[in-house]
Amino acid sequence: MTQQSNPQNMIYNVLPTSTKATVSLIAGILGFMGLPIIGSIVALWTGYSARKDTRSVPPRASGDGMATAGIVMGWIQIGLAVVAICCFVAYFVFVIGLVSRSR
Repeated sequence: MTQQSNPQNMIYNVLPTSTKATVSLIAGILGFMGLPIIGSIVALWTGYSARKDTRSVPPRASGDGMATAGIVMGWIQIGLAVVAICCFVAYFVFVIGLVSRSR
């Protein structure tokens, strides 16, 4: 065997995992656990920043999947917050309608 074909002598260029991608994933999970507003904002902010790093040419870090997961969880939390606000407003409109009708 020659030295070039020996797999033990091959050097792999392994990129480090992006810290921003990890923070995005953790913030997305924490957003569902108890910090919905702060978690979703941090997940989106760090997720898009991490994707910029992982999708640059040449890539500076790995972790594109974690960043994407954080972004998706952040947008889901924003959507759930909008639905909750709409339900809250509709409830009070309904209650005000009932109170004004009963007079």
